[in-house]
Amino acid sequence: MFAAGFLRFLLILVLAYAILSIVKGIAASWTRRPAPPPRSAPPDALVKDEVCGVYLPRRDAIRDVIDGRERFFCSDDCRRKARAKTPPAQ
Repeated sequence: MFAAGFLRFLLILVLAYAILSIVKGIAASWTRRPAPPPRSAPPDALVKDEVCGVYLPRRDAIRDVIDGRERFFCSDDCRRKARAKTPPAQ
């Protein structure tokens, strides 16, 4: 008699769990998730001044083409130093 009562209780418990899981799944599909926040624009890429080693935003850098390669500088002074180190084009 005890076993039959225990099995009945266990069966009711399993059914309640199954029904609860189904209801939770249905409720979750009805609720809308908020849209993710819009992505902000990526920060400006950093470039390195080859003369003094300072990193600065590309938009703020002084650009110059030396030996056919674009280079970036933090100041006009660093640009002049880089030009002085480079042999003149032939």
